Amino acid sequence: MLYSRLLLVVYILTFLMGVPTNILAFCTFCGKVRRKAVPIDVLLLSLTISDLIFLAFLPFKMKEAYDDMAWMLPYNLCPFTGFLFYVTIYNSTLLLTAISVERYLGVAFPIRYSLCRRPRYAMMASLIFWVVTCLNLSIVYIIPYAQWNEGADGDDTNSTPPATCYLNFTEDELNILVRVRLELFIVLFCVPFLICCFCYVNFILIMSRLPNISRRRRLRAIGLALGTLIVFTVCFGPYNASHVVGFIRQESESWRNVALLSSTLNSCLDPIIFYFSSAAVRSKLNQCFKIKYNEKQLDKDGHLTLINHLLT
Repeated sequence: MLYSRLLLVVYILTFLMGVPTNILAFCTFCGKVRRKAVPIDVLLLSLTISDLIFLAFLPFKMKEAYDDMAWMLPYNLCPFTGFLFYVTIYNSTLLLTAISVERYLGVAFPIRYSLCRRPRYAMMASLIFWVVTCLNLSIVYIIPYAQWNEGADGDDTNSTPPATCYLNFTEDELNILVRVRLELFIVLFCVPFLICCFCYVNFILIMSRLPNISRRRRLRAIGLALGTLIVFTVCFGPYNASHVVGFIRQESESWRNVALLSSTLNSCLDPIIFYFSSAAVRSKLNQCFKIKYNEKQLDKDGHLTLINHLLT
């Protein structure tokens, strides 16, 4: 009961904090993309859409937690809810990685990157990320239906659906799941995390060496890098660590759902990334709180101007 109530409280707080901030970001990025689309805005808009889809299905997980992890809703909603729940979480890791790559290229190779900086490439990357995550997480959709059909005795129409949703597994199902989860850990967590670390460490080093960059802009760049890495380690680390432990012990760890709580908070922490990544979001947020937003005129040196333009 305590475990279920903990899940419910975190889900409710995530929903209440995540919905308004992501709607604000969605409206801001939609307006900016309509006016003049740039890759970073397309990626941030995709991340916002992913978070909003996650939040839209979070009430179903609230209901599950309220019912002590029993699935009392129509069972058809179980595979679909679980599938989108996990797909959007892992889609965030790929989009955050793409944002780190875009930032790094903008400061490391400003002239060369500006020549091939096209919004359509960001759109293509976002679509590829959705395809990759959907294919990798398809097992979350398949197993609940397989469990339902196993109890049908050849007659699906009279079958009794399982009492829980994607919680209890047979030995054969676990043999498949632990291998798929290890693959998720390597492909959708480790590789993106290493890329993020490389990009943001070099991003900070380059920014610290550039002359005539304002202290405010330098601190924003560091905040962007640290914020993203914190999201990776704090939000995605514990749950993905359960994949490795589960593979070693060949079982589904009982603490997996508690570890998943940190991943749930990702939709609340993403707006921090939005704030540091987009001047449009900072301006919009300041307007909402009636704070005057003025940025000092930047140095007109060609190289620095180009870098600052790519960072906006």
